Amino acid sequence: MILWIILAIAIILVIYLVATYNGLVTMRNRVDEAWSDITVQLKRRADLIPNLVNTVKGYAAHESGVFENVVKAREMMLNAQGVADTAKAENQLQDTLKSLFAVAENYPDLKASQNFAELQRELVDTEDKIQGSRRFYNGGVRDYNTKIDQFPNNIFAGMFKFTKREFFEVEDRASIEQPVEVQF
Repeated sequence: MILWIILAIAIILVIYLVATYNGLVTMRNRVDEAWSDITVQLKRRADLIPNLVNTVKGYAAHESGVFENVVKAREMMLNAQGVADTAKAENQLQDTLKSLFAVAENYPDLKASQNFAELQRELVDTEDKIQGSRRFYNGGVRDYNTKIDQFPNNIFAGMFKFTKREFFEVEDRASIEQPVEVQF
């Protein structure tokens, strides 16, 4: 009888361990997938920037400092490694894009340009997708980190080397709360 009880407890423990492990793997994979979605949107935006810069440059060639800053910020974003580095690059890029649109405000012909208007629309659409992807990623990270921290999951998570993930937070909170302003 005692042997059956010990065997039942062992089976329950193994089932719990397998379920916990599989749950953590599933959550980790969801976080990785969400991060991939963010990088896809950031790359999409980075691909739009050269066209935007060239369009504005055609109207405001003497604003070279602004263009150089946008190009540098774009390169920083494309070369960013990891969540913290990407968040820093994201903040820098947001600031330079705001400067670029401020320059564009001084050129009525540019604002009326169909090409510029289309690029702005695509950029706003991409910004919305980045924001949604960031929320989804951070929600996944929150759930994953919570599961790792909960007892007794924390014991098993430590045994299997599951580590907490970083949130994707932009340093300047205003950049998140106020998307790139586009005026036509």
